[in-house]
Amino acid sequence: MKNFIYVLTFFLIISVPAQKDNQPIYAQVSGKGKPILLLPGFTVPGDSWLPIIKELEANYECHAITLAGFGRKKAIDFPWLPKVNEALENYISKNNLKSITVIGHSLGGTIAAWLASREKNNIEKIILVDALPATGALMIPNYNPDYLVYESPFNKQQLNMSTKDFENLANSMSKGMSLNKDAQNNIKKWMLQADRKTYVYGYTDYLKFDIRENLKNIKIPVTLLAAEKPYGKDMVKQTYDNQYKNLANYDFVIAENSAHFIMFDQPEWFLKQIKKSLALK
Repeated sequence: MKNFIYVLTFFLIISVPAQKDNQPIYAQVSGKGKPILLLPGFTVPGDSWLPIIKELEANYECHAITLAGFGRKKAIDFPWLPKVNEALENYISKNNLKSITVIGHSLGGTIAAWLASREKNNIEKIILVDALPATGALMIPNYNPDYLVYESPFNKQQLNMSTKDFENLANSMSKGMSLNKDAQNNIKKWMLQADRKTYVYGYTDYLKFDIRENLKNIKIPVTLLAAEKPYGKDMVKQTYDNQYKNLANYDFVIAENSAHFIMFDQPEWFLKQIKKSLALK
């Protein structure tokens, strides 16, 4: 597991559905066994899951998803996130996936919980990695998703930001999301690769996405992995208790000495938690 993040190996692609241009999602599939759907965070490509996939593909069929506009994939029309969500439901149905485990990081975790809350889904369990059901409610005082619109002064400023200024922004943000310097470089790279309009308007979609009421519909096992940094255990637990109060049952574990990208900051601990959750009945 040493040099976990540096693993450079080829993806053994068994099938590549949903690969036409301008699709909401793109999938890379490897391995054989019960299906695992791996959903990345905002701006992050699906192959960021490669190190964990290499550990799981001997026993699981791993579906790594990249969202439109990220990982050099072409952008789609807006609203972006509703199309992504619909495409994921269609992907599960079209590929006849059963007894699925969904592992989602950040936005990917929020989407995973949303999928698990839907009627007649085929999801067996979900593992959410530093993900909240309403990130906007945490960030915005007097949060009301209806007030969030694409055409705002903040979004205009983000769209018009120079390449150099955006690179400086990405550099600064990446240092807050991981303690691992190589991971910080990758996070910055992924942000710079992102289609700028998807980055700006897609983030508005993300902040509008509030599934706290949907949590009441989730009846399957849920594991929540939360990063200790930068807020500390007490604040993290308080935030999760508040955001997930509509979820009846879940296992909650805090990753010590880790920022938002737990899989890069504590790779061995992360893999251990994933395998433990996968073994749960």
